[in-house]
Amino acid sequence: MQIFYAPDITSKYYSLDEKESKHLIRVLRMAKGADVKLIDGKGNLYEGFISEPNQNECIIEITREIKNFEKRNYKLHIAISPLKNPERFEWFVEKSVEIGIDEITPLICKNTEKPGIKNERVNNLIISAMKQSLKAKRTVLNEITSFKDFINKNLEGTKMIAHCDNSTGRRKISDVYSKNSDSIILIGPEGDFSREEVDSAVKRGFMPVHLGTSRLRTETAGLAACHSIYFINQ
Repeated sequence: MQIFYAPDITSKYYSLDEKESKHLIRVLRMAKGADVKLIDGKGNLYEGFISEPNQNECIIEITREIKNFEKRNYKLHIAISPLKNPERFEWFVEKSVEIGIDEITPLICKNTEKPGIKNERVNNLIISAMKQSLKAKRTVLNEITSFKDFINKNLEGTKMIAHCDNSTGRRKISDVYSKNSDSIILIGPEGDFSREEVDSAVKRGFMPVHLGTSRLRTETAGLAACHSIYFINQ
């Protein structure tokens, strides 16, 4: 069954835009009466069928609304450094959305090599990953934030900083995080967080954690952290 993103759905009928309509009718060759699903990014799933198979404005008639579709009992926010190779950062975004993540904040650290990201492209990847993995709640991509500004925010949940320095008493995520609770995890750049950054985060209540014995790339570490929270909550 095909899944479409419908952030402005308000009634029993929904009009797909021209791009989605052409894909549905000309590429997928779906006809009147074919079943489709819609997600609104607010946590709701809609089931329906093609009422008017117009390639410029295909009309979907809604037959069922499922509120809070597969709502999780926890929230996950990962603040992660952008990467020199933007495709690797985008890979992290795509896969973390598929697993389940609520917020992503690009985090500018001392050792961040390339601070920018392509917001529009990354948001499109988020929507694509939502549709592929049937996630009804849209992952929020926050504005790029400096490390100092981020750790000084009023953040709710278990706060963790994942880094590679063995001298700071790092623990496993499962030792500091409890099931069904919110969490914020910091993931540093390829050169890791500086010692000053780790110390300042710890002073702000972030607990040092590790992701195993292997030295992971930034995007792999981000995904490992995401999966750790997902696994604990199963």
